[in-house]
Amino acid sequence: VQLQASGGGLVQPGGSLRLSCVPSGRTFSGNSMGWFRQAPGKEREFVAAYRWRGNLMYADSVKGRFAISKDNAKNTLYLQMNSLKPEDTAVYFCAASSSTLIASQARREEAYDYWGQGTLVTVSS
Repeated sequence: VQLQASGGGLVQPGGSLRLSCVPSGRTFSGNSMGWFRQAPGKEREFVAAYRWRGNLMYADSVKGRFAISKDNAKNTLYLQMNSLKPEDTAVYFCAASSSTLIASQARREEAYDYWGQGTLVTVSS
């Protein structure tokens, strides 16, 4: 199983980007998926999770600006990022679980079984 993340790039503060994550090798229609990010010199942190239909979770730092969604027909996970700030600069990773995670699990890296290679988002003027 591989997760292919794409959509990163250079954007000015206040701009928008949409990240995509496409799994290959299996579908995750009934499983939790999420996005994490790692800024230079920092540990990887939770960004957002799609636990189950309409059951979404966000880190406080991105709430109201980012939106996670999933298109099961396309087997694709998205992260719409609006009002981007320089502190959003990081490598963004998508992840998938073999199960449906409960809320206390969905923010934790170790709850996810599959990881993508990451896509770089740089927010700078």
